[in-house]
Formats: sequence, structure tokens, C-alpha cells
Amino acid sequence: MRSLLLKTGLFVSLFLFVLIPNSDNVDAATVKADDEFQGQAFYMSKSKMELGRWGARMSEAQKKQIAARLKNRLEKEYILTFNKEEAVFYEDEKLDAMSGATDSWGKNFAPGRQYKNVKTNTQIQNQEFYGKKFLVKDKLQDINWILGKETKQIGNYMCFKATASIPSNDLAWYDFSWGRLRNNQANEKKADSIKTDETDEPEIEMTEVEAWYSPQIPVSHGPLEYWGLPGLILEVSAGNTTMLCTKIVMNPKEKLEIKAPDKGKETTKAEYQVTVIEKMKEFRNNRMGRRRG
Repeated sequence: MRSLLLKTGLFVSLFLFVLIPNSDNVDAATVKADDEFQGQAFYMSKSKMELGRWGARMSEAQKKQIAARLKNRLEKEYILTFNKEEAVFYEDEKLDAMSGATDSWGKNFAPGRQYKNVKTNTQIQNQEFYGKKFLVKDKLQDINWILGKETKQIGNYMCFKATASIPSNDLAWYDFSWGRLRNNQANEKKADSIKTDETDEPEIEMTEVEAWYSPQIPVSHGPLEYWGLPGLILEVSAGNTTMLCTKIVMNPKEKLEIKAPDKGKETTKAEYQVTVIEKMKEFRNNRMGRRRG
């Protein structure tokens, strides 16, 4: 049961309600005519627990109690600092209201400090896994956006809708779940069968993404893996995940630092996933061995 509960904190999930910032919460953008401008966007995420079959056995009171205990995983805040070409995205960490500590387990599978450069198609991200630091260097997530005609107002900004379908493993490459491990093992077996039946291919789980971007802020940045639209992404929903911008500050008086992480063992997204999966296999096998003993 514990592993199922922990899964809820591994990836930010669906908003229980849509938070629309009012004009007092979002500063009007004053984008400079030249290329020298900066800004900060503040995002909020709320999570819905996924208890699976265990949830059917729980009372509403039990579910509320679990939600209270996992609040620091179910509600998060992030900051995106950006200019025309570069951006740094990171979690605005706060102490757990109940324990007075940060979520050490969840940090193993949460996105680290992320640097993106849309000009060089580069992503550099800090990840810490069981006390070991990694520096993940790779290209930006390839996203084939479909631009829609729908619009809506978010704070002071007129936003346009865009959609995409992205492999789920690519979106949350830093994350882990036992369900993903089982799927990977099933796909490995299926891949072996392809040798005898080339018409059968391993199933790739896809995530449907809906984004709302504003051309009033003419940068191609967004939170997490999202980027590549003709305007800053102010809201994005992906599967069980929705993240909403609650405040924007353009051209602050003090210059903002946008710097790529540079510490940790260098690796790629794919290599990092292999490291995490192998470590969790070892963790599982050790637990099973202790039980048998």
C-alpha cells in the first residue's frame, strides 16, 4: 500500500479546481522593444491522489487523512526565470507543515533544477537520487504542437490553446513508479517476441497535453518539459497533471541570474532512467530477500 501512496507524489497531478489569477495577482508585461528583457513566472500545482484499488476500500475520512499527510507532495509551487533564449525552472520548496521537514523520499523522483536553451536545443538538469548527484544533459523534449483557435483569459493575458501527444516516459523521465517498472518489463518481453513477429511492436504509452500560451509574452518557454509555442505557456494539463501560472513579473529592476547547473555525474535522460530502474529493482529484491529470510 505504501508504494501506491508514494506514487501520488512522484508526478504532479490533476487540479481539483482551476485557479484563475485575477489582475491583481499578475503584473502587466512590459516587453522591451529589443532582445534584452527578462521575466519570472510563478506556477502552482495541485494534486489528486490516485489510490487505485486501495482507494475503493477506504472511507472518505481516511482519504482526507492521507491527503493531509501528503499535502507537501500534492501542492507545489514553481518559479520560471527566463529571457528570450534561456530559462531556469525550479521548485519553490517549503517546509512540510506537519513534520517541519522537506520531502526527502519524494525528492528522489521530483524534477530538479532545470535549464533550457531554445536557441541551442539544450536541456541541463540537476537530479539527486539516493544521495548521488547527477547532471542530466540532453536535447529539449520534441513536441509536435497542434495550434487551436480557442482562447481564454488568464489574469491580464489572452491565451491560445495548443495540444500535443507525447510519450509518457519522456515527460516524466526523472520519475518512477512500480507500475512503470512492470510495464517496462512487459515491453521487454514483447520486444523479444518481435524477433519472431515483426508486426507486433512494444506499446508506447502516450500522454495527451493541453497548453495555454500567451503571445503577449513572446518567448517559447514553459514549465517542466514544455516549450516551443509562440508565447509563454501559462497553463498546461498533461494526463493527471495541471500547472497554472499565478503571477508574472516582467523586467524587474534587478537583473535575474539564469545559469545552467554544472555539478553532478553527467548522463542523459535515457541513461538516468536506466539508473533509477536498476536501483529500484535492487531495492525491491533486497526487500523480498529480507521477507523470505
